[in-house]
Amino acid sequence: MANMRGITTRLHWTDAPYHWHVNDGEEVFAVLDGRVEMCVKENGHERSVVLETGDVFFASAGPEHVARPIGEARVLVVETEGSV
Repeated sequence: MANMRGITTRLHWTDAPYHWHVNDGEEVFAVLDGRVEMCVKENGHERSVVLETGDVFFASAGPEHVARPIGEARVLVVETEGSV
C-alpha cells in the first residue's frame, strides 16, 4: 500500500498460516476483518492469543511468531521495509 521512509504498510487477505519468523524490526499487525490466532515463542515457551476484528498486535524485534487465520482474514501489517 505505502512505503513511508522505509516503513511499509501492506494489506493482506489470507486463509492460510504464515510461517514462523523473527522480525529484525518492530511490527504492527491489525485485524481488519476475521479472526487470527497469533502464536509467539519466547524463552522456550509458546503462547497464543486470538485476535478479533479491530484487535492490534505489536511484535517487538526478536520473538519468533506466526499468524494463523481462523477462516478468512484481512490484516494490515506495518513494519520496516525488508523485514522478515
